[in-house]
Amino acid sequence: MFSFLKRFKGSKAPETVEAPPAPAAEQPAAEPAPTPAPATARTPTDDPVRAPQAEPQALPRADTPTARGSQPEPQPQPAQPPLQPMSGAGAQPFLERAEPLDESANEVVEIVPPPAPEPAAKQSWLSRLKAGLSKTSAGLTGIFVGTKIDDALYEELETALLMSDAGVEATEYLLGALREKVRAERLTDPQQVKSALRSLLVELLSPLEKSLVLGRAQPMVMMIAGVNGAGKTTSIGKLAKHLQRFEQSVLLAAGDTFRAAAREQLTIWGERNNVTVVSQESGDPAAVIFDAVSAARARKIDVVMADTAGRLPTQLHLMEELRKVKRVIGKAMEGAPQEVLLVIDANTGQNALAQVKAFDDALSLTGLIVTKLDGTAKGGILVAIARQRPVPVYFIGVGEKVDDLQPFSAEEFADALLG
Repeated sequence: MFSFLKRFKGSKAPETVEAPPAPAAEQPAAEPAPTPAPATARTPTDDPVRAPQAEPQALPRADTPTARGSQPEPQPQPAQPPLQPMSGAGAQPFLERAEPLDESANEVVEIVPPPAPEPAAKQSWLSRLKAGLSKTSAGLTGIFVGTKIDDALYEELETALLMSDAGVEATEYLLGALREKVRAERLTDPQQVKSALRSLLVELLSPLEKSLVLGRAQPMVMMIAGVNGAGKTTSIGKLAKHLQRFEQSVLLAAGDTFRAAAREQLTIWGERNNVTVVSQESGDPAAVIFDAVSAARARKIDVVMADTAGRLPTQLHLMEELRKVKRVIGKAMEGAPQEVLLVIDANTGQNALAQVKAFDDALSLTGLIVTKLDGTAKGGILVAIARQRPVPVYFIGVGEKVDDLQPFSAEEFADALLG
């Protein structure tokens, strides 16, 4: 997968930068002087996206010769209308370039098409997703076998949806819409009812699909939150690798200073991805992230990913510390953080919905990463989120490997739920 994109450059071992303690979290130290760029830093001319061009140039697709070999010098092309996110069966959201904020600036605007995964890899991903949701799928699909359309079918379907963590509100909505659809279209076959339910699920989940927009700022700061055990640090490492495949230089900030293992874990991911990790033992989280943002601005890094300490939404004083971290990031760079992501464990059921509501109220979330859909997860929690708090789902995870974190697709997810 993503083979046609350039690998992240740099062969030297990544460095772990020890951030000096700040005098106060609310009033961080002044921006440090620019330091020499690490081995992984790139000059503007190294980045095919950021190099100035006469007209926007789209990256080659995987089936073109230049995607597999050396790419020729970009030639001016006639202006093209902006590409739109894919739709239809198998569609996935993808990373985009942001429109320039200043229309007078001669900035290249480019929409990066989704990488064309290898068929075998794509099938492997879908198989793992279906395997992770197999329990829910078996409960739902069995209802439509050897039965007739009556009240008993709707009662069984209601039970199956509630057992899948879809929640009462989403279940009532789906059943009401399904009854109306069956009556309006005069459906008589149970398999037709199953297809109608699939279309309703896709319609409900589609608002959760959203592209992650790159290039809105340099650096673009991503603040990552979540409770302990949700897979937050691991997701940061996987997402860093994903961004590198889109020619983005990445810097990681170890803001979870209360848990020693978190800093060590993030350092390991930094070594795997060959990126710098800014950390400080037992320091103030806001100060560490402030220093990371300042260093990234000096080094012209594309993306800063800031890990934060795990917080339970019921601990109000700890949630207030997260708000403080967000305020300090804004002082380090105006408009930051551009993305505030919450990592949730799909196995926690309705508790995950409570986390989304609490963190969204506190931090104004811009997106979600849903992990552990490969275990005992029932999957219906995404249906509940779509109905009650439709925060975009950027990625879902089905395993421990780097490629097991993939963009969320409503159609693929509905197919996996219904077998």
